Amino acid sequence: MLALLLSLLFHWNQHWLLLAEAGLVSGPPTEKPLVLQPGALAFSPVLFTVTSLRDARPGRPAVAWLLPATATAGTLAQPLELQGGTEAALQQFVARSLPRQAARYAVTVRVLECRVQETPGVSRQAAGQVTVRLAFDWRNPEGQTITLTEYRGGARYLRPLTSRAVVESTLRQALLSGFTYFNQWLTQALPHDVRLATAVQPVFRYETRRTEPDTLFYDPARPLTWNDFTGQPRPKGRYAAAVFPGFAYQGRPQVVNGVVVLDVRLQIFVVRSSSWVAPGQQNPTNLNHEQRHFDIVRLVAERFRRKATPDSLTVRDYQSILGWQYLKSFTEMNHLQDQYDQETQGGLNLAAQDRWNRRIEAELRGYGISP
Repeated sequence: MLALLLSLLFHWNQHWLLLAEAGLVSGPPTEKPLVLQPGALAFSPVLFTVTSLRDARPGRPAVAWLLPATATAGTLAQPLELQGGTEAALQQFVARSLPRQAARYAVTVRVLECRVQETPGVSRQAAGQVTVRLAFDWRNPEGQTITLTEYRGGARYLRPLTSRAVVESTLRQALLSGFTYFNQWLTQALPHDVRLATAVQPVFRYETRRTEPDTLFYDPARPLTWNDFTGQPRPKGRYAAAVFPGFAYQGRPQVVNGVVVLDVRLQIFVVRSSSWVAPGQQNPTNLNHEQRHFDIVRLVAERFRRKATPDSLTVRDYQSILGWQYLKSFTEMNHLQDQYDQETQGGLNLAAQDRWNRRIEAELRGYGISP
């Protein structure tokens, strides 16, 4: 009996296929895919351009789940794809809606969610929910890919079961809203968001204030005097006097229109309470020797400043690069101070002292520090 039924079913299928090929019967109706039309933005995207779009949805399911025209209360929504596939259709939509042009930020878009879900409504209507989630990525000049922001949005609609026109238009507007949001976000974030910075511009200033009683900041117009040596003299030693200069910096970054403006305050200083002079040694020769120690620090600080150029600092690591350059300059300063004392024998070798005087003066003039 089972064999007879299977034989009849086989012959019936063969007969139906022959009729279908002859055009005498038709198969089940197939739903046409959604055709996503380009949209018109309410702004001109001058800050960014979209270089690519990728469908990053898990599993890449169908975009739309729509009710058929004959749906009843218990009918389930059926999957419907965008014409040409989701990724290709969205890429074409972006290319036609956002013309490619030169801009400061070339971004890539990841589609994290794009779905139209319908459920039965009243009076033979379909209630639709559109959900869109986009991620906007940017590869900065240093080669680092940064997710700048994400857009989450959507819309609702009601439509008669016999017309699907509103489905495409609602999805189109939801996608356009994502790019409108990104344009607004970028415009607002550009003045202050360090992630959007494309360069570092250091601005150096030398501290010369005289508000701290124990600290003297370097000022070419105000050389050392013996009154600045307030420390207790060393009871024994080969030096008639000693001064203890140093330098430091403070950096305060501020993002201004996509550039990290780094306000760097250089402090070249002498601590008065650590500087001393032995009794009877307060003469011009000894004071000149100590002043040159101070001048050497000023020269090293100037070299440090000139090494910290916009080309040497990256947005990602400008703090660490500046710190490393400072440590190298600090080492250079200590080396020069030791060399200076050894060659001049603490100022006792007058010929060597004269050579250092002329060398230091020439460098100060070369940097425009002294006339």
